[in-house]
Amino acid sequence: MITKMTGTLAKVMEEEEIRLSVGPFEYQVLVPEFVRRQLQTRVGEEVLLHITEYLEGNSVGSRMVPRRIGFLHEAELDFFELFCTVDKIGTKKALKALGRPIREIADSIQRQDVKWLTTLPGIGKQSAETIIATLRTKVTRFSLYVAPSGNEGASATKPGIDPKVFDDAYSALMSVGLSPVDARVKLDQILLGGAKIETVQDILTLAFKSGA
Repeated sequence: MITKMTGTLAKVMEEEEIRLSVGPFEYQVLVPEFVRRQLQTRVGEEVLLHITEYLEGNSVGSRMVPRRIGFLHEAELDFFELFCTVDKIGTKKALKALGRPIREIADSIQRQDVKWLTTLPGIGKQSAETIIATLRTKVTRFSLYVAPSGNEGASATKPGIDPKVFDDAYSALMSVGLSPVDARVKLDQILLGGAKIETVQDILTLAFKSGA
């Protein structure tokens, strides 16, 4: 079983997926949305990912496809695996749901904030209540978690946009009424536009200018 991968970030896809070049091979790695936002500005850089694997099948045939899920920090992987233990969540639903940093999700679980949890993709009221009942006493260390600055084994030679600026802008876009998907599309369009970005306000200005 692979536990870590280091390679060059070749592509960041539209959904929860990246492509990582390792030697002569290019690997598909699934990533939750909060990790994807951190990687958006790092194409061409070397990154280290903490990996978990699972087999994906279907109800029609017997073909099983191996999948890899990647995280920038080991604590994020630990939280994902804990989240997957909730009844009726599972790997694919957990991958889709983790649109916010793990500290925010863990904090909302400790607060028993059902309403906040239902803002996560694919999480309804019943799922939110089950998450709280299952994890409320298990997430303390994650609610206090502060991600290390930078990425272990990552190249620091290529200047780029601070990933935290993108993460804060994502929250700001949703606070003014955009869905998680619409906020992600806006950020992708802005990044592809190549404009100079230093602050959250720069992103909001671009997001809501005429025709954007």
